[in-house]
Amino acid sequence: MLAAGSLFGGVLAYVFFALVIRALGAGPAAPVAVLWAWWGFAGAALTFPVQHWIARTAATSVGEAAVRRGMVQVAIAVLGVSLAAGVLAWVARERLFGPEGDLFPLLVVGVGVGSGLLGLPRGLLSARHRFATLALGIVAENAVRCAVAIALVIAGSDTPAFYGLALLAGYVVAAFWPDALLPRSDGDGARSRSLHFVSGASAAQLVAQATLTGGPVLLAAIGGAPREVTALFAGLALFRAPYTLALGLVSALTGRLTRLVELRRWATLTRIRRGLVTATVATSVLGGAAGAWLGPPAMEFVFGEGVRLIPGDAALVAVGTVVAMGNLVLTLGLLARNRAGVAAVCW
Repeated sequence: MLAAGSLFGGVLAYVFFALVIRALGAGPAAPVAVLWAWWGFAGAALTFPVQHWIARTAATSVGEAAVRRGMVQVAIAVLGVSLAAGVLAWVARERLFGPEGDLFPLLVVGVGVGSGLLGLPRGLLSARHRFATLALGIVAENAVRCAVAIALVIAGSDTPAFYGLALLAGYVVAAFWPDALLPRSDGDGARSRSLHFVSGASAAQLVAQATLTGGPVLLAAIGGAPREVTALFAGLALFRAPYTLALGLVSALTGRLTRLVELRRWATLTRIRRGLVTATVATSVLGGAAGAWLGPPAMEFVFGEGVRLIPGDAALVAVGTVVAMGNLVLTLGLLARNRAGVAAVCW
C-alpha cells in the first residue's frame, strides 16, 4: 500500500505541475515553479523530520505522551522557519516571483506551515501502523491539488497565485483523519529532545535534497552548456524516481528499527546494516549497467529527442541513486538510535 501510495502520489504531483504549465504557459508558470521547488525542500526539511520524530518517539517507552509534550516546541520551530522563508521571499519577491508576485511570500509561509503540520498525522499514522491510511493520505494530498487545478483550468483562470493556492490546498488532507492530529497519553511522557532530533533530521534531509537536485545548478555555475544542464536535470529527475518512492516506503521502518534499539537487539541491527551495505554495492553494479544501457533512450522517450546523457554519465547518476537509497535507510538507523545530529554527516 505504501509503495502504491507513494507511486501514485508522485505521479499526481507531476500531473499538477503539468496542468499549471499548460494553463499558464512556461513563462507565466515560473512563480509557481519556484513555489513548487520550495514545497520539495519544505517536505524534506519539515514534513520528514516531524514525521519520523513522532514515529521514533512513539516506539519508545515515553510513547505518544512525549510527542504531546514536545509538540509546542516543534510547532514554534516550524512557524519560525516558515516565517523566515516568507521574509526572504518578500525581500526577493520580484526576482523570484516577478512584478505581480506580492502574494507568493504568504504562500511560501503557508507551504512551510502546511508541511510541518502534515508531519503530525503522517507520524502518528506510522506510529500506529495504519500504513494503508497513510498511503491514502499521500495520494489524497496531490489529488486535491490536481482537482483544484482542474477547476481553475475549467474556469479559465490565468492568475499564477491561484495555482499557488491550489498547491497550498493539498494540506487540507491533514484534517481528513482528525484522530491522527492528537497524540494519545500513553507512555511515561518523559521529556524528549524534540528540537535536537527535528533539527538534526532536517539538516540531513536538506543536505540530501541539495545533493540529489543541486547538480544542474552547480553545472550551470561552472559554465556548463544549457543543453548539458537540461540533460542533467532530466536525468536526475528520471533516476530519482525510485528514491522518491522509497521515501514513502520507509515510513514503516523507523518504528521497527527503534524497537530493535530499545530491545538492544544489536546483533540483528548489525546483520541489517551489513546486509544493506552488501545489497547497495551489488545493486549499484546492476544499476550502473542498466543506467548506461537504458538510461539515454529512456530519457529521450520521456523528455524528448536530444535530451539525454552519455552512457557513462547516466551510469554514474544511476549508481548515485542506488547509494542514496541505501543511505536513506542508514539515516533511519541513526534516527532510531536518536543520533539525528550525525545524519547530516552521513549525507
